[in-house]
Amino acid sequence: MLVSSEFDPDVEPDSAREHHEEFNFSEVFVHQMIHSIEFVLGAVSNTASYLRLWALSLAHSELSTVFYEKVLLLAWGYDNVVIRLIGLAVFAFATAFILLMMETLSAFLHALRLHWVEFQNKFYHGDGYKFKPFSFALITEDDD
Repeated sequence: MLVSSEFDPDVEPDSAREHHEEFNFSEVFVHQMIHSIEFVLGAVSNTASYLRLWALSLAHSELSTVFYEKVLLLAWGYDNVVIRLIGLAVFAFATAFILLMMETLSAFLHALRLHWVEFQNKFYHGDGYKFKPFSFALITEDDD
């Protein structure tokens, strides 16, 4: 445990002992209220995101049922082979292209939203420091 004489503010510039600001309850209260509102909005946003996925899944299910009942079963009700093949081709096209493209778009957009909205608000803080990417070239220049 450090004794007060062992404390060196040059070694620990961000230490809590260095700051002697007066405690202001209203400032802390407002700051905590802002964080609480951001938390609630984030929770509502994440819930809405999953509700949107549920709705898209429900739409996909209903669209599959419509394609099956109105195209394939309707075509299978005829005794004509040509109508059956046309119905099968329309059903295959609708299933393979429309439904698969819809699911691909859904997965892509959800992954994009997870990265940019939910992941970023947990870790990213825009505190004004310029981003400096890691580079071995800069390290070797600093050593020289």
